[in-house]
Amino acid sequence: MLRHVEYVMGLPVSLDLRDKADLTSAAAEAFAWLHEVDNRFSPFKADSEVSRYGRGQLSPAGLSEELDEVLSLCAYYEDLSGGAFTARIPGHDLDPCAVVKGWAVQRAADRLHAAGARRFCLNAGGDVVTSGEPEPGRPWRVGIRHPEQPQEVCAVLASQDGAVATSAAYERGAHILDGRTGQPATGLSSVTVVAKDLTHADALATATFALGTDGIAWAAEQPGIEVLIIDENRRVHRSPGLTQA
Repeated sequence: MLRHVEYVMGLPVSLDLRDKADLTSAAAEAFAWLHEVDNRFSPFKADSEVSRYGRGQLSPAGLSEELDEVLSLCAYYEDLSGGAFTARIPGHDLDPCAVVKGWAVQRAADRLHAAGARRFCLNAGGDVVTSGEPEPGRPWRVGIRHPEQPQEVCAVLASQDGAVATSAAYERGAHILDGRTGQPATGLSSVTVVAKDLTHADALATATFALGTDGIAWAAEQPGIEVLIIDENRRVHRSPGLTQA
């Protein structure tokens, strides 16, 4: 068993590992990967690969395989959302963070699994990957922060071998832009997506939030996910298959 927290990618990342085997080195490698991603793909670091590419100092042919994958994912979700989700907005630097965080944390979880970890919860600022159960017969419990009351949760979801991601404006203000207008997204207070992997959950949560109230119906049409959405009028929209703990 191991519990560990580090500050990386601008947020606290915690690992709750319940396996009996000694997986200390695997945990260290997972966190080292997250720090590597932060250094390479952060748009807030002038010497990162993302920043250099955004300034035109790298050609598409000179990109790493990982950044090429991230940008391909950004293009996929931009097309899927009709342009509401985008890493490129006129007047703004290239910013693939809406894909990078979920993708990086999912890869860290995959590395843990490859090393033999089977019972763990990896939490990156409220975006969560779970594997197995913390105790036999009991799923992991993932609290969803209330969008107006920071010390409260509005729901507790059950998760086992899956991912939960939430997009909202309560931590960083109006940082999610609607790529169709270049303006801060409006209409929704909080979007939580449950999916099999965090790459998909995180990107879809951001895309839904960027779409505003149109995102409610759009998210309901996406296969293989469950959603919990709170709009700016405090109405709650949830999938019928959403499992609460």
